[in-house]
Amino acid sequence: MTEFNGIPALAGGLLIGLSATMLLAFNGRIAGISGIVSGSLGWAADRQWRRLFLVGMVLGGLLYEYGLAASPTPTPTAGGWPLVLGGFLVGFGTRLGNGCTSGHGVCGLGRLSLRSLAAVITFLSTAMVTVYLTRHVLMLG
Repeated sequence: MTEFNGIPALAGGLLIGLSATMLLAFNGRIAGISGIVSGSLGWAADRQWRRLFLVGMVLGGLLYEYGLAASPTPTPTAGGWPLVLGGFLVGFGTRLGNGCTSGHGVCGLGRLSLRSLAAVITFLSTAMVTVYLTRHVLMLG
């Protein structure tokens, strides 16, 4: 179990909000990561900003991990196949939900979208039920 430190969480939340606001203000685009990733593939005319946004996300994570973090980030205990399967399920869920948690939670709620509110309630409810079942019913973790 790791100790929670609210300062990096607050700083991360502020940076995510700032980047989403700047992308909307200066580029007129919503910072939904699933849409940015899917638009960065192929030969779409606006793929350059999408690729730069994704590179910035990766570089920001690396900067934090290897420069700013007080302790290393925990690594997953699951093997390769569960992570790959989880990735495909997340991709399927973002298509099914018409966006991902970042798009609906950060950007959609900020724009007072009722569709995003319904999506966030669904995400959080599903997560709470999943944690309850895995920890208290199945006794995993």
